[in-house]
Amino acid sequence: MLSSSLKMSSTLSSDVMEEEEEEEKEEEESFNPTEVKMSQIVMSCHCNHRQELSVGQLLKWMDSAACLSAERHAASPCVTASMDDIHIEHTIKAGQVVNIRAKVNRAFNTSMEVGIQVSCEDLFSDRIWRICHAYATFVTQRTSSGEKVTLRPIVPHTQKELIEYSIAAERRRVRMLHDDIIKDLLYSASVQQGDMSAGSDAVAAEKTKVESVELVLPPHANHQVNTFGGQIMAWMVNVATIAASRLCQAHPTLRTIDMFTFRGPSQVGDRLLLRAIVNNAFKNSMEVGVRAEAHQKEGPNRHINSAFMTFEVLDGNRKLCTLPRIRPEPLEGERRFQESIARKKIRLDRKYIISCEQSEVPLSVPWDPRNQVYLSYNNVSALKMLAAKNNWRLSTERDEVRLYTLEKKSMLSFRVEAEVDIPADRAFSLLADLKNRTSWDTHYKKCELIHRVDEDDFLYRVVTPSVHRGTMGSPTSANQGGGILQDFILLASKRKPCGSGDPYVIALRSVTLPTHPPFEEFNRGEVLCAGFTILEAENNMSLISYYNQASPEVLPYISTDIAGLSSSFYHTFCSCSHYLTRNKLQSDSEEKVNEPNSPSSLSKALNSTKL
Repeated sequence: MLSSSLKMSSTLSSDVMEEEEEEEKEEEESFNPTEVKMSQIVMSCHCNHRQELSVGQLLKWMDSAACLSAERHAASPCVTASMDDIHIEHTIKAGQVVNIRAKVNRAFNTSMEVGIQVSCEDLFSDRIWRICHAYATFVTQRTSSGEKVTLRPIVPHTQKELIEYSIAAERRRVRMLHDDIIKDLLYSASVQQGDMSAGSDAVAAEKTKVESVELVLPPHANHQVNTFGGQIMAWMVNVATIAASRLCQAHPTLRTIDMFTFRGPSQVGDRLLLRAIVNNAFKNSMEVGVRAEAHQKEGPNRHINSAFMTFEVLDGNRKLCTLPRIRPEPLEGERRFQESIARKKIRLDRKYIISCEQSEVPLSVPWDPRNQVYLSYNNVSALKMLAAKNNWRLSTERDEVRLYTLEKKSMLSFRVEAEVDIPADRAFSLLADLKNRTSWDTHYKKCELIHRVDEDDFLYRVVTPSVHRGTMGSPTSANQGGGILQDFILLASKRKPCGSGDPYVIALRSVTLPTHPPFEEFNRGEVLCAGFTILEAENNMSLISYYNQASPEVLPYISTDIAGLSSSFYHTFCSCSHYLTRNKLQSDSEEKVNEPNSPSSLSKALNSTKL
């Protein structure tokens, strides 16, 4: 059951390649009523002094397209609530065309996630390349009578839409915890504190301060007479660029904008006060903090938005320049200096764990408090993406226990599923505790809980025998000695349904722990993507599916099952089914696990987060 997902050496067969082409064709032909396409030719008025498109202008176009998509679905006015991290891969020159596609991935109650894809087109060379992608959250405005507008659900039509729909719930979870992640990093001392004792050549942070005031006029407002969110973002980029320029005394390039949230609206007639300062300078990049406040002639300032932007400086050969160090201001400046280090850690973790393609992520990623949220996200998202594939092929079936296979991107995956006479929530409770696995899976010789991270994530050490035949619980490596055991350090992430039609999810993947290095008497195995999905079926039944990805080493041992020459998958799944039906009436209190470690402050935030 615990097989690795190393790349297979064989190439994709012709029929799989044809299936991929059919999927692409399906995406092109499918009509999504929320999709908005926008094309803009880049004129000189949109550019900076280098005749490159201003990032502020790009953000305005992205926000416009996303807002149109949100309002098309909601059939009511919507406003930008937040936008996830944006990493800008390339600059865009005057004369080139910016193509933006935006569509609603998922609607919750009064908010929705809009996916935005940006590409650049060169009309003279017939080339198109990706610039960035983003996920924006929009909320509906209340009606004139003050009532909330409840959104109708999104119905995915294609495989890609189904994947985005499923993972949107995980992104929402990370979004809601973003501030708590920063606080936990700072106060748990899990991030090494930076050295603020700069040398004599360091630039005082005060010299990078920028303060600007903008009067919100009718051209800056949207159709709801609120200040257009994209315009606010463009003004924030402007002051941040000036602050970055004062540090490097050159023309910086904006690369990344961290996740930010609009805290309130502003209207025509407001004075928008924009402040920016360089929080920290690393070797080849710097972080600039920007704050936007709105005020009328009288009354206190209203906090509208804050953002953190990362700039780089390129020389004439497009190589990264080394930046001068920054000397922070006392107290507040020192706080921002240390927080910038935590944010850099988060940027690296998100890029390393979340943004990479699944095949690019190492099997066992180090687990520690700073990346636990992103590993959990990746764990659940990988399983949801695997489950959402639409070209599974039925290999064998016996007594309504079905074995499916999927060859995709040089990797073989398999799925075993059947309906079981047990309510979905009860099956979830029983299967989510891996310690129960030893009572029905003969390949689980031992399973110990190492650490309860929070209510949804657990770290286990599992011991299994070496591979000797194809089973539902096949370990990772086949070339083991006769009596040598294998062990795995697994992150188990469980999720309840976020909405109607969502499955219960129990996802498994390998991590490394300094406290549990490989032991001489065991062969350390690895798992990239495995786990269960549980869907409610009719008559209080559950459709239970188990997924895993097979490596080249394991293929010879599971091929007999896939070919229908063995029934070990069937017997193991039947054992699981019998275990569930025997225990479906037991009280949940009997399934509670030990808590060897208390959750951190971030874990408590996780526990209190409701999707």
